[in-house]
Amino acid sequence: MPLGRSVWRWSRRLVTGFVLISLALVLSLRWIDPPVSAFMLRHALNVWRLDQTPPYYRQIWIDWTHIPASIKLAAIAGEDQRFPNHLGFDLIEIRHAIRAYLKGGRLRGASTISQQTAKNLFLWPGSGWERKLVEGWFTLLIEILWPKERILEVYLNIAQFSPGTYGIEASSQRYFGCSVGELTRQQAALLIGVLPAPGSHRLDHPSGQLQRRAEWILDQSRRLGGEAYLRRL
Repeated sequence: MPLGRSVWRWSRRLVTGFVLISLALVLSLRWIDPPVSAFMLRHALNVWRLDQTPPYYRQIWIDWTHIPASIKLAAIAGEDQRFPNHLGFDLIEIRHAIRAYLKGGRLRGASTISQQTAKNLFLWPGSGWERKLVEGWFTLLIEILWPKERILEVYLNIAQFSPGTYGIEASSQRYFGCSVGELTRQQAALLIGVLPAPGSHRLDHPSGQLQRRAEWILDQSRRLGGEAYLRRL
């Protein structure tokens, strides 16, 4: 058999296998809470290499029904205001980002909650086209196979809020000394305010920038129509 034909056959098998495995994985996670994310595993491996003792990170799962509406709304207001309406990609925000870049500004991110969920759950940090391609595939699968409520639930449970702390419940207990259901609206906005770049902010000593971002999130939450906006999910 010619080499080119053999390579093509094996490549086709690999792609088919990847598609089927990813389909089965994403579909199963519609009902099964993921015990860990790719970002958590990467963090645990890095800490293990430094011979530190476990636990290597903090994360506590909290079900959708126990997540307060203020947190859900703050996440949408701060991260992805078109979340109820798009299919994983905010084309309007992407267009705005490209237009600003062409005018001489820096190329800012336009990732949606769905894209961030796909990246955090399945992939690795970086901006290479290969990773973006795989991220796009998983984003589409998540949008097609999961309801919006499930996407937001998983995102809030696996997002990184500080080095070694993942998910809103573990972060709430660590930085505010209470369960997420006991947070004030201001605390909820501060928590969401560190996303999607937790390395730039500190919840234990909120900077003026973080406090201003929290105020902006609260204002945007009101402009969206308050908690009634969540009925659009």
